Amino acid sequence: MPTKLIVPGLNGSGEGHWQDYWLQDDPDAILVEQSDWTKPDIAEWTARVEDAVVRHPGCILVAHSIGAIVVAGLATRPARHLVKGALLVAPCDPLRVNGLHPDVVELRDLPLDRLPFPSLLVASRNDPYMTFENAVLYAEQLGSDLIDLGSAGHINIASGYGRWKRGYRLAARLDRHEYVKVRDVPRASLLESLFGLRS
Repeated sequence: MPTKLIVPGLNGSGEGHWQDYWLQDDPDAILVEQSDWTKPDIAEWTARVEDAVVRHPGCILVAHSIGAIVVAGLATRPARHLVKGALLVAPCDPLRVNGLHPDVVELRDLPLDRLPFPSLLVASRNDPYMTFENAVLYAEQLGSDLIDLGSAGHINIASGYGRWKRGYRLAARLDRHEYVKVRDVPRASLLESLFGLRS
């Protein structure tokens, strides 16, 4: 089985989080440690994830929230071709993160380059950190297949996501190169509609 690199978001994934259970349940799972979970430095976080990818070629990345944004940033990094696949769970809109966590996090533009490895983007219809409509657009921009979890909040402890066995099955699909078909999404002025970005 390929190594699963667990990439948490803000404050890490503490006891009871589905990523914490993943580390307990999967002997092939490894946490990508960061120097400061409370103040994400995206450049530093991305470098640490890339270092882990180099040490574990053929890995599957399992990312949540800001961690998903960090993984998306690997699209143009030298180690990108060493990634077998990525599970991007509840990626976040920088404007919403900055508003909900002022003076803690300052995210800039989202990485928008198409991912050169297979990916599944798991989204919720009532995620306070990204609207479902923007998640659909973001999945298309990255070339990710979209998994709609319905009303699942931020897919974290607060929304009832402790041990999340469906995540294991999704990672297994990445390992077997089995994907769902992305539904058609209107592409009109994608960058203009996506999080207020302007081309």
